[in-house]
Formats: sequence, structure tokens, C-alpha cells
Amino acid sequence: MTSITALPITDLAVQSHCPYCALQCGMLFGAGSPDSPASVMGDPHFPVNNGDLCIKGWTSTELLRHPKRLTSPLVRSRGELRTASWDAALDAVADAIIETRDAYGPDAVGLFGSGALSNEKAYLLGKFARVAVGTANIDYNGRYCMASGAAAGNRAFGIDRGLPFPLADIVDAEVVLVVGGNPADTLPPVMQWFDRQKKAGGRLIVSDPRRTATARAADLHLQGTPGSDLALANGLLYLAIEEGLIDCQYVADRTNGFDAARRSALAYHPAVVERRTGVSEADLRKTVRWLGSAKSAMILSGRGPEQQSKGVDTSQAYINLALALGLPGRPNSGWGTLTGQGNGQGGREHGQKADQLPGYRLIEVDAHREAVARVWEVDPASLPRKGLSAFEMLDSAGSVGGVRTLLVMGSNVAVASPDAGRIDQRLRSLDHLTVCDAFLNETGSLANVVLPVLQWAEEEGTMTNLEGRVIHRRRVARPPGGVRGDLEILRALADRLGCGPKFAFDDARSVFDELRRATAGAPADYSGITYERIDRERGVFWPCPGEGHPGTPRLFADRFAHPDGRARFLPVADRPAGEEPDDDYPFFFTTGRYKEHYNSGAQTRMVGPLVRARPRPIVLIHPTAAQRHRIVNGSRVTLESRRGRIEFQVEVTADVRPDTLFCPFHWGGEHAANRLTNPALDPISRMPEFKLAAVRIAAVEAGEGDPS
Repeated sequence: MTSITALPITDLAVQSHCPYCALQCGMLFGAGSPDSPASVMGDPHFPVNNGDLCIKGWTSTELLRHPKRLTSPLVRSRGELRTASWDAALDAVADAIIETRDAYGPDAVGLFGSGALSNEKAYLLGKFARVAVGTANIDYNGRYCMASGAAAGNRAFGIDRGLPFPLADIVDAEVVLVVGGNPADTLPPVMQWFDRQKKAGGRLIVSDPRRTATARAADLHLQGTPGSDLALANGLLYLAIEEGLIDCQYVADRTNGFDAARRSALAYHPAVVERRTGVSEADLRKTVRWLGSAKSAMILSGRGPEQQSKGVDTSQAYINLALALGLPGRPNSGWGTLTGQGNGQGGREHGQKADQLPGYRLIEVDAHREAVARVWEVDPASLPRKGLSAFEMLDSAGSVGGVRTLLVMGSNVAVASPDAGRIDQRLRSLDHLTVCDAFLNETGSLANVVLPVLQWAEEEGTMTNLEGRVIHRRRVARPPGGVRGDLEILRALADRLGCGPKFAFDDARSVFDELRRATAGAPADYSGITYERIDRERGVFWPCPGEGHPGTPRLFADRFAHPDGRARFLPVADRPAGEEPDDDYPFFFTTGRYKEHYNSGAQTRMVGPLVRARPRPIVLIHPTAAQRHRIVNGSRVTLESRRGRIEFQVEVTADVRPDTLFCPFHWGGEHAANRLTNPALDPISRMPEFKLAAVRIAAVEAGEGDPS
């Protein structure tokens, strides 16, 4: 394993970035051997993390020479995955695409991307789908993470950038409300900004059904009922109206539609909201008074309000509140969403989403299709229209009219998808499944072909962090023999599909140069960004429409991105979740993360220190519920939903509500929390409802002792 001992800064040679979350923390790597850096430490000069790293970042280099690393392609033969040559494996993938396309049409071929892919890879995967394959069916795992907040931002502001301001602005916000997010565990280095905000006299409010590490740091914790976030937001808007806290001049000068939103909010009397949410009227009033009386305030959304079948409307409700208080576009103020995946922002900008083309252009808008088609040198009419969203594409696998051949790049869909048992069956029913990954994960184990790829530190490319800052990941380690990069794989497949000249890129930089041209004039305009500028300026914020343009760290100071320059209120009403507790399934079940693990765990479950710290998922249960079911710390319980049945070890804690069970989702197989989750989709974002499922405790037995 690679050493993670920190060396003095003078002994560290290469600047790059962490492979995990959307902070994209700056890192410094020791020179070491050609195969792997000798050390890693946080880059004290990168303005996002200022030298801080979490445990995942500190241990990230252990993946680079891991004994389970794949170094040869695998092809299924006689029921088993066996080592094969690259030519044989690539021929098998191309043949499957051609045969499926000929027999069922191009839309029977699906591509599933990832928020972990660089901008160059996301761009080229989208181009490959539309030009080389001709399929409409491409989507990515960001549909499971940021899609609802992104859709609400687009509706309200005309553009989606997770944070429309730099993280450093948090320090000078007098009040910050974090809704359904736990950055202390999911984005740990970001807490330095909240710590500084509090030291400067600021206040932090956290709304979350669980008393998380972030909630424990807050001045006020709103521990509402799961799924009641929309009612809570509308109730806060009601109180802002009642208490005269609306910024009427801002609303008149910079927005449209307030009257309709106001009428809708007036149905949310505090007594009604208290019953619906479980949050006291006193805390509701304290929250809105703190926000409404502050000179600067922020509302930051996490996955809690977004991963619901009403996630877009819930996000919109908090945007309505922010607009009514006059926050977006003002110094150290606004609304934003805390993007989770490493390139979750860039991944949804450049064409690996079913409804989008590079630069946040829309595939259904003819002018947008024409602009991209000119760069690609194809007929706009040859580009497919909008395809299936992520879950819908997977759920169609193997069915009549659905996807028959699937290429998955950088995503462990067998673990990350809701109703995971159902998705496992769908993957098994495919005619052909190809997985590109560095390790054999749960999805790869079901594949017909597995292609071993370069890891984050073995190639260069650009990423876009949660602030919209485009950064440069440099190569800091030599890859093992036998692996190839995703860009090289797409080029080789395009050659076999007869489109080689359109994919004849020598390296990531040449792909980025085409991406720049394809995004020129688009909402997410990268045309003025170069590798050299990124290195010189420690990242460049989009939009950046020319090399002489300074980039845009802060959006909305003068106007919003709608043609009239004004933001839009939209009236939204609370409604039931896709599934709520009843007599048969009396508990809310909600999922989240450990700070030691990341997403489906495909990387972090390979790292010894992280596995030792969190070897398995633990379900949290309130003492009242535990006593009723005769459960103690360390008991093993079997949880059932209408979709699956899983056994977990228990921790009894008052950090969860008596009606709620919480479990992390980083594991597959017998520990897969997503076998219980509900695939009900938001009608706009097509986001599955990960945060709300109804479950029951089906069995209890003595376990292994106190799980803590």
C-alpha cells in the first residue's frame, strides 16, 4: 500500500485534486516513484480547502497500487469472466452495439455515465452516444444526486450552478440555513467556512430529520418529519409575509410571479405547518426572523429535500423564500445546492444527461442542436431527441422496446440505484453489459465485458466543482500496464463503429479544445477557459466567454439568466410522498452517508483504514422505538419494505426521530440499503425518492454487541 505520510511542502512536487466529492480539494503529491506518489497532503494555497483534507483524501493513494486492481480486460465465457485481449474485448463491445442497433434500433443501446468523469470524458461520452451510436438513451448517476436542485435553479434563475458564489462567501453570511444536508460528513473540509462564519458572530440553522454532526454544530436544529421540507419552506414564507420581512423593492425590481407564490404560501398557517413537520411554531418564527433580519443570509440545500418525488417543487419552495427575502445576487447571500459528486456540476453540463448537450444546451431546442451539430460537423436532424432518465433506462433493460445493450462508465448502478433488487434483475436480463472501471464492483460482476481503466491520478483532465470553478487534475502516477483511459476506449469503439475521424483526439487537452468551441455562447460557456489559465488562476469560474474574460465567481449580481433578466417565483404545494408509513410499514426509512465512505463504496470499500473505521452499515433507531421492539445496541434487525428485506446491526440513539430509521447506502449485496428504497420519480427531474420509504421491523435477534 502507498504511504500517506505527509512531507514538508518543499518536498512535494505536483499539485492536483482529490478523487472524491465536489469540493475537489487541492492536494500536493510527493515525487515518490514513477508508479505512485510517496505522500499526499492538502494544498494550503488552493482556496477551497486551504490545506484541509478528510480521511478519504488522506487515504486516496491507497487505490493506486491496490492488489485487486484490474489490469486486463475480462470477457464472459461459459458463464465466467475470463482474461481477454483488448482487441477481443473491444470487438465484443462494438459487435454487441452493432447487432443491437441493427435488430432493435439505436435507442436499444444505452450509455450510463458518472459524476466522477472529467469534463472531457462526459463531453466525449455524450458525443459518442449521439454521433457514433445514434441513441437517445444516455444518462448518468448525477440524476440520482443533483437533478432536482438543478431543475429548480433552471426554472427560477434560468441557469443551474450548484453554488452561484464562492464558498468563501459563507464566512460573511450573518445567517446560513442548511436544509437536508450534512456537510460535516459529506464534504468535511467545507466546515472550515461554517466555523469561521460562527466565529464571526454568524448563526447556523440546520433542518434535518436526524441530529447529524452538522446539526450538532448549529445554533438551531429543525428536526422535522421526513418529507415535510416543502411544507416547512412554505410555512416560513407565510411567516415572512405575516411579519413584514419581504423585501418588496427587490421583489418588484428583480422578480416575476410573487403574487401567485404568496397566495399559495398563505395556506400554510404555522399551526398547520407545526402539525405537518413536527417543528414548533416558536422555532419556525425564530428561523424566519433570523433570516429576514440579517444583512446577509444563505439557504443551502442538500440531498434531503432533493431526493424526493417532489424534490423540484421542494427546492423551488426554498428558492421562493430566498427570493422573497431578497437574497440571490446580493453580497454573501443567496440560494445554492451542495453538489455531491466530484464532477457532479461539470457532469451535468456537457451532454451525458438525457436532455442536454454541451454547455447546458437543451437537446430539444433546435437552435441548440444546430450550434452543437456545427462543431461536430453533422446534420442537426441526425441527432436524437431526449432519451430515458437514469432509473427509467435501467428499468427498461431487457424489456420489449427497452435497452438491450448497456455501456456503464464510472458508475456502480447495481448498488447506487433505488429498488436495487429490481435493478439487479434488469441488469441480468440485458443481452450485453459492458462496464468500464478500475475494480470489479457489483455491477461489473454482472457484465459480459469489463474494461480496466485509468484512475484519477493516472491521467489529466478538468473537473468543475460545486462553485462552478473549473480545475485541472494532473497526472501524478504512472498507471499499471494493461489499462487504458476512457477517452482511448471511446476512440477505439468509434473506430469500430465507423466514426473514427470524429473521435481522433490525441489527449484530454484536445478534447477540451473542442468542448470549448461546443460551449461557446451557451449558458455554461467554457470558451475562454484554458488549461494554462486554470493553472495560473487556481481555477476559472464559468461562464467565461473569452480568454480576456475574468470568469464569473458570482452570478446574479445584476441580472438573472432568463431573457428578461428577472428571477421567477413559482407557486408550489405540498403533497404526499410516493410512499408514507402506514399500519403495515410504520417507519420512515431514510438513507445518507458516512464520512469514511463515498457513494456506492466502490472505491472506499477497497481502502483498509476506511473499512476498518466503518466495516458495515449500522441502522439508527430511537430509544422509544427500540424499547417497543425489545432492541438494544448491537441487536440485529431485519427491515422490510415493499421491495426488499435486509438485515442490519443496530445503534440505539436519540439522534433520529422515534418514527424514523436511518442507514447509510454505501454497500451492496446483503447490506444494500437501496434494496429498500422507493423508485418513485419526481415528474420534472426524474429523481428517485431515496430519502423516503416505508419499512417495518420484521425480526429482531441478538447481535455482536455495541456497534459503536
